[in-house]
Amino acid sequence: MTGSGDPTEGDADGGGSIEAADEAADWPVAVDRVTESIVTTLGPNGLWNAAALGLFPGEPVTARTWGNTRTRRNFRRRGEGYVQFSSDPVDFVDAALSVTEFEEPVLDSADGWARVRATRIDSGTDGGTRWEAWTVEPLEASVERETVPTINRGFGAVIEATVAASRLGVTGYDRDVLRGRLGHCASVVDRTGGPREREALSRVRRYSEWEPDAVGEYEWL
Repeated sequence: MTGSGDPTEGDADGGGSIEAADEAADWPVAVDRVTESIVTTLGPNGLWNAAALGLFPGEPVTARTWGNTRTRRNFRRRGEGYVQFSSDPVDFVDAALSVTEFEEPVLDSADGWARVRATRIDSGTDGGTRWEAWTVEPLEASVERETVPTINRGFGAVIEATVAASRLGVTGYDRDVLRGRLGHCASVVDRTGGPREREALSRVRRYSEWEPDAVGEYEWL
């Protein structure tokens, strides 16, 4: 998934900055299923833009950008970025649904990251939105911290909420169905999430067109 909060601007293609001599590296984690990540790409303003990016398993791993986003333009301009794996729901929502920029490419919350070469391999249109497919191949990688994983349904609900929120107002999606999905995600976070999950979902509401059905239904939003 590429965050819809990564808004469109004018196109600006250019040569990539990756040298052909750059060596390949291994991913810091196994990408053996569709894996949600945060990607940072360097913009013409000298800042690193963060966006959500879904990784598809394969040799090589692939991803798609949707629309004329900053990620798409920066991939085309520079041919590289930093794919990061973070368990912080707030950072994920910020990347997925808002314009978030940093002076450094690696987020503090990244448990692991890979600097990748991005190569466009296909393009098309779906529901009126242009997409481009990319191979993303790691050139260097690092594991910043190792943790014992825990299962938090609230975190999963936040990720699902960003998907639904990014589709509000997009032709081809039923707004009522999406609102129902968002309401379900909110109820899961309410029952099972912690403070970071609750803050993350409050930002989903802030960044999108979603409003709960009833005032006070989710008082912490």
